[in-house]
Amino acid sequence: FPLYLAPMAGVTDKPFRQICQRFGADILVTEFVSAEGVFRRNQRTREYLDFDECERPLGVQLFGGDAAHMAEAARQVVDWVAPDFIDLNFGCPVNKVVARNGGSALLKDCPTLANVAESVVRAVAPLPITAKIRIGWDADSINAVRVAKILQECGIAVLAVHGRTRAQGYSGEANWRVIAEVAEAVTIPVIGNGDLVSAEDVARRRAETKIAGVM
Repeated sequence: FPLYLAPMAGVTDKPFRQICQRFGADILVTEFVSAEGVFRRNQRTREYLDFDECERPLGVQLFGGDAAHMAEAARQVVDWVAPDFIDLNFGCPVNKVVARNGGSALLKDCPTLANVAESVVRAVAPLPITAKIRIGWDADSINAVRVAKILQECGIAVLAVHGRTRAQGYSGEANWRVIAEVAEAVTIPVIGNGDLVSAEDVARRRAETKIAGVM
């Protein structure tokens, strides 16, 4: 039952990740990285990819909405730093990411989401590809179960689900009922995320749902 360190822009840099690992994080993920930055070989983007061998198992999280560029970026990341997996960000709610058809914008565009996922899976097979989603764009379009089934069909190996919509941002409560429904609906491991602030929270959600780990 792994404990994933959530990838957080501006937070989960190398020193932070190593501190969290010492305190029990089982699996680490980098800050999210722009596929376009990788594609254009931007030096600052390269710095986000830097990690020490002691941090393994570690994944690099990519975001973007162009399937061909995402696939090429994944290939380049594997060549540069050889992570243990690539994680796809389909959950970020930030306007500047969503405006470029990245992050949670793809929850509204399932054909593009599937194209991105399939392209990256094919590009770096057999390296595992994981993904992180929110439960939907807003309260009227909660589609996490449908999205999870699509991603499973695309070859995604593990799925993390944050229990809020894009419209919620980080406000309100995480909807663990939907996370539980996702875990019931697919056979790949589902990692639950949202409002986990104590060991007791983790134990309760583990007991109440079929999640395979927490983030």
